[in-house]
Amino acid sequence: MNKPLTPEDFQVETAARPETATPKPKRHRKKLFLLLGGIVLKVGLGWAAYEVFGASHYATTDNAYVGSDSAQVTPRIEGAVAQVLVNDTQAVAKGQVLVVLDDADARLQLAEAEAALAQAERRVKGWMANDRQLSAQISARAADQVRARAQTEAASADLQRAHEEYDRRSALAETGAISGEEFTKSLNALKQAQAAYATAKAAETQALANRSAAVSALDANQVLTAGPGVPANPEVVAARARYDKARLQLERTVIRAPVAGVVTGRQVQVGQRIQPGANLMTVVPVQDAYVDANFKEGQLTKVKPGQAVELTSDLYGDKVKFHGRVVGMSGGTGSAFALIPAQNATGNWIKVVQRVPVRIRLTPEELKAHPLRVGLSMEARIRVS
Repeated sequence: MNKPLTPEDFQVETAARPETATPKPKRHRKKLFLLLGGIVLKVGLGWAAYEVFGASHYATTDNAYVGSDSAQVTPRIEGAVAQVLVNDTQAVAKGQVLVVLDDADARLQLAEAEAALAQAERRVKGWMANDRQLSAQISARAADQVRARAQTEAASADLQRAHEEYDRRSALAETGAISGEEFTKSLNALKQAQAAYATAKAAETQALANRSAAVSALDANQVLTAGPGVPANPEVVAARARYDKARLQLERTVIRAPVAGVVTGRQVQVGQRIQPGANLMTVVPVQDAYVDANFKEGQLTKVKPGQAVELTSDLYGDKVKFHGRVVGMSGGTGSAFALIPAQNATGNWIKVVQRVPVRIRLTPEELKAHPLRVGLSMEARIRVS
C-alpha cells in the first residue's frame, strides 16, 4: 500500500525539477549564439572576399544619364514657311528636307544676279577687245611717226637746198648778174621750204603725241583687263560672288537635317514668318548617344580613358547589357560649373563628397539594337583592375 506524500516530500520534488530543466535553455542559447557568430563570420568573410576579388576591381554608380550632342535646326534667312515635312518623334536622315520656305523673292534675286554677271562678262570682253584695238592704233601711230620723221627730213633737205640757192642768187644780185625777178623767185622758194619744214616738224610732233596718247589709252584699258582672263577679272569675280550669294539664298529656302536622328521639340508651323536663328526644332542623334556617369571623387583613383564599362538601363532592365569605353573625365566637378557655385570659404563649411562626370562611349551596334533616349538613367560599372 502506497504511502501518502507529505508536504516535505512535495517540496523536495518540486525543488528537484528546476535543477534538471535549467541546463536545456542554456545549451540552446549557446548553440544559437554560436550559429549567429558563424553566420556573421561567413558574411564578413564573404564580404571581404567580394571586396578583394570583386568590388575592388570595379567602380559603380547609378548616377548616370544618357546624353547626345543634339543639333538645333535654325533658318539662315528670313521668310514665310511654305511646308513643314516632319513631326515630333520622327526619325530623319542627314540632309533630309525638314522645312521649305517661300522662294519667290530668292528666285528674283537670283535672276537679277545672273543678268548682272552676264553684263560684267560682256563688259570685260569689250575691254579686252579695246586692248587689241588700241594696240593696233599704237602700231598705226608709230607708222605715222616714222612717215612724219621722213617728211621732216625731206623738208629739211629742201630747206637747205633753197637756202643755198638763195645765197648764190643774193651774191649774183649784188653784181647785177641776175635779174630781180630771179632773185625774188629764189627768196620765195626759200620761204616755201622754210614753211614746208615747219609743217613737217609739226606733223612729226603730232604723230609722236598721237602715239603717246594711244599708249596711255592702252595702259589705262589694260588696268581694267589685268589678269589671266575674263573669269578672273575683278568685275566678273564680284558679279559672280553676288550670283553665288543669291543662289545660296535660294538654296537656304530649303532647310535640311544637319544630322541623322529623331525630331524633338518642333515649334514651326506653315504660314509662320521666321527670322534667322529662330529655333524651329531639334534633331537628336540617338545613334551617337553617350553616357555621363557621375562618380564620387573617391572612386576615380583608378579610372582611366579606354577602360571597359558595363551599363544597364531602366528602360530595358538588367536583361539588356550595354558595353562601352571611358572617353575621359570632365575638367571639374558638377558643382564647380553651377550657375551659383558653392562658396566653401565660409565659416559654416561642411564637407560634401563631390562627383565628377565621366564620359562613356557606347557600342554603336548595341545602340542600334536597343535605342536609348537623352536623359534616361543608367547604371554604370567600370572595370578598373
